[in-house]
Amino acid sequence: MLVCSKCGGEYPERFRLRCDCGGTLMVMRETPGSLSDALTEYLDMRRYLGLLPLSSGYPEPVPSITPVSELDVEGTTAIFKLEYLQPSGSFKDRGTWVTVAKLVEEGITEVVLDSSGNAALSLAVFARRAGITAHLFVPARASPGKLSLLGRLGAVLHVIEGDRMAVHERAVEFAERSGLTYISHWLNPYFIEGTKTVAFEAYEQLGVPDYVLAPTGSGTLFLGLWKGFSELRSMGEIDRLPKLIAVQASGYESLCGRSFLRSCLAEGIAISEPPRLEEMRRALAETGGSCVSVGDPEIERALKWLWERGFMVEPTSATVLAALWKLMESDGIERGSKLLLPLTGSGLKTVEGI
Repeated sequence: MLVCSKCGGEYPERFRLRCDCGGTLMVMRETPGSLSDALTEYLDMRRYLGLLPLSSGYPEPVPSITPVSELDVEGTTAIFKLEYLQPSGSFKDRGTWVTVAKLVEEGITEVVLDSSGNAALSLAVFARRAGITAHLFVPARASPGKLSLLGRLGAVLHVIEGDRMAVHERAVEFAERSGLTYISHWLNPYFIEGTKTVAFEAYEQLGVPDYVLAPTGSGTLFLGLWKGFSELRSMGEIDRLPKLIAVQASGYESLCGRSFLRSCLAEGIAISEPPRLEEMRRALAETGGSCVSVGDPEIERALKWLWERGFMVEPTSATVLAALWKLMESDGIERGSKLLLPLTGSGLKTVEGI
């Protein structure tokens, strides 16, 4: 069922973004007795079908089980999870895959989405294969490479002047005026069902990390990690949650104190008013986590370090390494800890002229 985070109201598992009271929704189901009870023999995201709210066919392509890479970062072991190797080049494919499967189940064939780029690219790929028309609202300042790719994928593209919140408002207005289904990944409970599988995979690959650092704007990955590890605890697979570190962009903080200077690089998390803010605060409290804000000079340094080591990521992905360095400088990370850092998006899409 869908459960409201604000009033506790319950709804059937149909496509819905908000409770009647205005609160956000999460899918809540009884967990199996163990993770092994729910696993399938597939070697992709379908491995976790027993833990997902899907009942019929599944769209293609299917998101991958992404590899991890362990590196020493100034005496600390950092385990990078390579989410940028997903079909459309970002972790967003996990949430999109579950969302599109739900849309197909309900016979919804035309939708509206706003995005800084990665979610739009992801939907363009999966919607096209599923026969769904996607109206994609993106900021004019999005990476030229991403805009070029979107134009080639056959989606109906709406390029909007203004900041990320302005793009969001225009998308909502268009959906209401046109009578189309708005599928905001900020609000969509099924999107988080997809991103929680990062936690399942990480647990199978490396056990329970001590810390997880995640780029956090709207919170779709951050909350997915929280939900995934929480479900593992409910199954009795783990007895503790990792400390979640919300990594935010300078000038767009919602969990940290707001900075004066605004980041131009971390476009994927340039979201100052996320609708799931209270849920993110709860996740920080439950895990004993914290928030770290990083600016463009720190992101540039981290991006250079990652590219030099073969991780071809976009600037938003580099925020987690920048945050790790910042925490190490302030003794905010216990030495000898196991750290998980998802690298969320491919840098190859940000190259102009693709």
